Amino acid sequence: MRLAGKTAVITGGAAGIGRATAELFVREGARVIIADLDLEAARRACAQLGAAAHPVQCDVAVAAQCKTLIEAAEAHFGRLDILINNAGLGALGTVVTTDEETLDRLMAVNIKGVFMCSKYAVPLMARHGGGVIVNTASNVATIGLADRAAYVTTKGAVAALTRSMALDHVGQNIRVNCVAPGVTSTSYFDKMLKQVSDPAEFQRVLNARQPMGRTGQPMEIAYAFLYLASDESSFATGSMLTVDGGATAI
Repeated sequence: MRLAGKTAVITGGAAGIGRATAELFVREGARVIIADLDLEAARRACAQLGAAAHPVQCDVAVAAQCKTLIEAAEAHFGRLDILINNAGLGALGTVVTTDEETLDRLMAVNIKGVFMCSKYAVPLMARHGGGVIVNTASNVATIGLADRAAYVTTKGAVAALTRSMALDHVGQNIRVNCVAPGVTSTSYFDKMLKQVSDPAEFQRVLNARQPMGRTGQPMEIAYAFLYLASDESSFATGSMLTVDGGATAI
């Protein structure tokens, strides 16, 4: 029960890494706001997790919705101790082939969403004595990745923002870190597979590039979020925890 008595907001919490993190946090004693653009998916997730979970529809690209989300945590559970900025998008493309609309949407969700949710979470955490923010970066914040120009740009920005926020708010007893997953088997990854001409070959080549010979599982990433959200990481702030099966070690 490493999160007993804590309240967490998890954006993009209805599926994939966010869903696994919500399940793990509830198991560890937390009360969880599952925020997602897909309200029905958030409701289904909460129904499975019970009274400790509450759904909120939120497009993190919209500042007013980020503010409403953080207010919902206080209204429903009375406080906010942990913010997991997990909502994100990816897209194939180089700087030449990526259209402006795709670029703008990734920037809005992956960067602005982290910025705005944190903007409204920090004062609430500070009023209750502190808290923890954990952002979802990516191992591509450290290494390059072909044909993902917009996505890599946003995740590099998340890593940089994490370090800046950590310094800005350490005096308020708020720790800020990020998790950098490698390729993880989620429903979103499944959608990306459908965009390539030969999904089976794409998966085979991808697995062959991984030192562990496979992609990660959402719960494997969730445990990294648990560590950074818990008091076990009390001396960690401004850090990036990479969980990618050794991909960045190559």
